[in-house]
Amino acid sequence: MHRLPQIVLLLLWGLSLQAQSPHGPDFLVNCSDCHSSASWEINVDTLFFNHDTTAFPLAGQHQFVDCRACHETLVFDEAPGQCIDCHTDIHRMTVGNDCARCHTPESWLVDNITELHQENGFPLLGAHAAISCADCHTSATTLEFNRIGNDCINCHLDDFNATTNPNHQDAGFPTDCATCHSPDRLDWGAENIDHNFFPLTKGHDITDCTQCHTTGDYSTTTAECVSCHLNDFENTLEPRHEAAGFSNDCTQCHTTDVGWMPAVFADHDALHFPIYSGSHQGEWMKCAECHDNSNDYASFTCTNCHINPETDDDHDGVGGYVYEDNACLACHPTGDEDSNFDHNESGFPLTGAHLTTDCIQCHADGYAGTATECAGCHTTEFNATTNPDHSALGLSTDCASCHSTQPGWSPAAFADHDSYYALNGAHAAVANDCAQCHNGDYNNTPNTCAGCHTPDFNQTSDPDHEAAQFPTDCATCHSESAWVPSSFDHNNYYPLDGAHQIIEDDCVACHNGDYANTPNT
Repeated sequence: MHRLPQIVLLLLWGLSLQAQSPHGPDFLVNCSDCHSSASWEINVDTLFFNHDTTAFPLAGQHQFVDCRACHETLVFDEAPGQCIDCHTDIHRMTVGNDCARCHTPESWLVDNITELHQENGFPLLGAHAAISCADCHTSATTLEFNRIGNDCINCHLDDFNATTNPNHQDAGFPTDCATCHSPDRLDWGAENIDHNFFPLTKGHDITDCTQCHTTGDYSTTTAECVSCHLNDFENTLEPRHEAAGFSNDCTQCHTTDVGWMPAVFADHDALHFPIYSGSHQGEWMKCAECHDNSNDYASFTCTNCHINPETDDDHDGVGGYVYEDNACLACHPTGDEDSNFDHNESGFPLTGAHLTTDCIQCHADGYAGTATECAGCHTTEFNATTNPDHSALGLSTDCASCHSTQPGWSPAAFADHDSYYALNGAHAAVANDCAQCHNGDYNNTPNTCAGCHTPDFNQTSDPDHEAAQFPTDCATCHSESAWVPSSFDHNNYYPLDGAHQIIEDDCVACHNGDYANTPNT
């Protein structure tokens, strides 16, 4: 019973002390955790207060800091809780006010800059990992880190503008350097370049840009195949592209597959001969099967595959057939045996000597564009003909104006004879019997009456033309129709006067058929 008053007094004393605490009304820690009955001074050896139970655990260098450095007053909950409240911001707010983002209580030194940059969205890779912070974060001091943005161009605009090979501005390249350049390299290597304007696929799938950009000047490289592959074009032997007159646009036949194969000459069917369609589709493996002369792809052979005697047997009875490559193409332009060529349905039907003429004699230069005019084939014969000399006479080169297609050029008609010697009367009757006048010599045929009729003149005895010294110009007495009736200028021999004049047209009255012995007295 005597102890109860003592306990009550102790409680009242404690309450009075608490009411007088300099640490503020919210500080509920037992005084003995920090103080002893010997003194209010704090002895660290007897200190029981655990700062980790507060909102600010003491770690690192904070463990060795004098309490009053942070608790400037005895009201402990007035102590600031942010780094910036105690520590001067030497970065001048360029990185925010949360020191803990970069620093730890252990030290102000920062050894995880790479990780911090990655958290900030800009990993320090390649060349960026080897440079000083101040190279990018330029400021009045080396401790200010003003944000410069994560886009390459924020630092490399000058590089972009100054680059001339290729000229980035003129080429319209994007200012996002990473579209072509890798940030983890130590140089400006462009293996990331978006080359979709010229896809780097198959044979073009290369990483060494200098294989195409050989001059170092990227702005002059064109997308034309020949700009890189001219040597390939000129040195290709199977087939010889240059000799064959192939286009140097490689894409007409080749893809970008490695080794140039497979190659397809897609214009071939339309321009020359169907090999990718029709009867020849899938029947060949190499161009050389038909084009056996690698120096001249204009030449070809059918007989490598279409051999004899089978081919001859298949054409038994076919007019104009000849076992020759061009002849095959002429009759089978599509390579189909059913779509053979009928010359009689063309613009030049075969008649006469043309029926037995070998195709190659007319189509020596191929079948396309062969002339249908006689002179197209027979000019040499025209010029070589000397009887008569066609060139000297200025005859027409249209052989058909005189000749038919019969062998030997005979028979021949000369419808333009009147331009040289008019065929009238009896001459017209022998117009188709040239030999009567020309006797096989067309160059020396005379065009006077005596030239042909001197034997008639000499043999005429009634009257004797030669003895009577008649003129050899038959036309003075005779017409071209016949030798009789004839006219005669009698006054040159015996004038017909008076009564004689009455009978000048009745020769028989005086001559009685004997002109040589008619008296003139």
